[in-house]
Amino acid sequence: MNPEVAAAQDALQAGRRDEAIELLMRALSGPASPAADVWLLLARQLYFAGRLADADRWTARALEQHGLSYELWNIRGVVLRMLKRPAEALEALDRAIALKPEETIARINRVHVLLDIGERDEAARRLREILTVKPDYIDGWLHLAGLSTEAPDVALVILDDAMTANPGHPKLHAARALVLRNAGRRAELVAWLEDLARRYPDQAWPPFDLGHLLLTTDPVQAVAMLRRALALEPTVDHQLGLATALCQWGTGGSDALEEAWRLCQAVVRNDRISVEQAMVLREIFTRVLALDEIDKLGDPAHLAQVHLLEGQRSPQLWQMVEVRTDDDRLQLVAQHRAWGDVAQRQAEKTPIRRSQAGRSRDKLRVGLLSSDLRNHPVGRFAAPVFEHFDPDRFELFAYSFHPGAADETQTRLTGLATAYNSWPDITSREAAERIADDRLDMLIELGGPTGLNRPEVMAWRPAPIQASWLGYPHSVGLTAIDYLICDPHNAPTQSEMMIERPLILPASWIALSDYYSDRWRIAAETPEDRAGVITFGTANAPYKFNRATLAAWAQTLLAVPGSRFAFLRPEAGTPVFRTNVVALFGALGVAADRLVFHPTRGDLMELYNELDISLDPFPLTGGTTTADSLWMGVPVVSLAGPSFYERLSRSMLINAGLRDLCVGTVDDYVRTAVALADDRPRRAALRHALRSRLRASPLGQPEAFARDFYDLITKTVSASREPR
Repeated sequence: MNPEVAAAQDALQAGRRDEAIELLMRALSGPASPAADVWLLLARQLYFAGRLADADRWTARALEQHGLSYELWNIRGVVLRMLKRPAEALEALDRAIALKPEETIARINRVHVLLDIGERDEAARRLREILTVKPDYIDGWLHLAGLSTEAPDVALVILDDAMTANPGHPKLHAARALVLRNAGRRAELVAWLEDLARRYPDQAWPPFDLGHLLLTTDPVQAVAMLRRALALEPTVDHQLGLATALCQWGTGGSDALEEAWRLCQAVVRNDRISVEQAMVLREIFTRVLALDEIDKLGDPAHLAQVHLLEGQRSPQLWQMVEVRTDDDRLQLVAQHRAWGDVAQRQAEKTPIRRSQAGRSRDKLRVGLLSSDLRNHPVGRFAAPVFEHFDPDRFELFAYSFHPGAADETQTRLTGLATAYNSWPDITSREAAERIADDRLDMLIELGGPTGLNRPEVMAWRPAPIQASWLGYPHSVGLTAIDYLICDPHNAPTQSEMMIERPLILPASWIALSDYYSDRWRIAAETPEDRAGVITFGTANAPYKFNRATLAAWAQTLLAVPGSRFAFLRPEAGTPVFRTNVVALFGALGVAADRLVFHPTRGDLMELYNELDISLDPFPLTGGTTTADSLWMGVPVVSLAGPSFYERLSRSMLINAGLRDLCVGTVDDYVRTAVALADDRPRRAALRHALRSRLRASPLGQPEAFARDFYDLITKTVSASREPR
């Protein structure tokens, strides 16, 4: 053996690839003609080192001497593919196939080139040829099924054939589950995963996937499945999967959240945490107000950007909470827009069929797209639009993806709508196509990326005019959404703070439904009457809290002697939440005995009787909680900013005649809260008069609100039809 070749092999065994490459180049530059396997060794090392130009040059030289080498033609084809020279790559791979027709490696590499250049049909034909002689080529089956993703029934037949040839292969089972998931066939997917969990009791992924799928419909079973997955494979992802389920499990109580916290503590001891895992940890740490642990996870803007680049999409409410400057606000808008651009490009690749049939223009057709038209704040505030639309002028269509059984609210709204469509088992593209068949004049989405909502449906523009309203306090990100419905008091102060155009209702962007009634009792005595001190507090979720908000609350407490702060939250029953709150306020000079915790389950309206004054978080203000507090006679002090999510409480306070309680600086926020605490007569008057005041305000006029809402839609549709 050539001594330089021998030395190169020794260098490779020692992990010194660059040294080995130099030795092989010297050996091949001499007058002798080394064997083809030496040329092949150099070509492979250059390829693995990423030196593609060198690999191109040396494989060309090698084939001048060894033109009958299958392996050299194959590696040259791979190199040319990486150099984005597909025609030459196909030619090289064809030469390899001609030399050894029975071999499959070059055939497989040829399929990859065909896929690169979009020759899907030819790639599928070639894959089928390979699979007839190599049925255990699992990736080939997966590629073939992947070429049929737009025809899920075809993909499922392919995978069934693959599983017949390769019984029990986990990749094929996982692929079948993915096809069903992407096709929106939830019921079939649940049945498939349940069957797999029975047939393969030692496999962790079927119960893991099943647990996440069942969380919205059967949380008890979901948690049981995720516990099983963790017991089978105690990985970080399985720990976080169970922790997420426990965190979201509405009836799990404080013990469930405490267990989720412990699971996360075990995870953070792992030095290698992915961005996806960090995002999950952040959600759970936020629930228990573990701000120090959140800080260790990294810059939130960077996490969100990487999350987006990885194709992930989630509500960015937690990032709204981190906003401090206009640059922060604009960056948040840009991140939403970036997601929207991706969604719209995907929609352009798979256009929907649009019915050409005409229809009568006697009535305007309005669609509401939301999975939250249930016992949920969105269902509560959308109710007037259902209850007070004029069937002689309008037709109202609703579209939901919620997989659970209809609750009382959904049943009532279903009966009021012209058509209520529940589609838990179809894809977003199919939904867009069906909505387009309804020939709407305007489609309004009500949830953004929260919960089970699918704002990406709007990317196909199934309606000529599209808008967002109610469920997500920011631009979704799609330029296909034309408007954001708001009012004069919460519209962003700068056009750059939103992607859509504002569509402004005359007085208020919401009205109180009949959920707000006298069944909620306002106690005769206030906390101050009972304890002799003022009780400030909040019912807002912890994800809205940040250090600046907590500092303002602490400053307010310190300025009002003896005052207390109460948390009306489910988390208030969790020891770690209370421990973290006590530590955070303690660092700000507030003793533990000034903090009060009221754990809640279900409706919390009458717990507002434990507050004298509600203090709004910022920059992401309250919405439902502000309405609830005012209805219970408890005034709210709020801090407004320029973006939509910073002005939700402002709208309600102005409509309730409490403009002075919404201010523009932290100093004014503290001064206003302290002044209100000192003004006992005003607070007493508000407690007994606020409900009547709300009823007389635009907030308390649901029929007038609905009239304004539909008049605005009529005006918008009419303007779009006018010649330009």
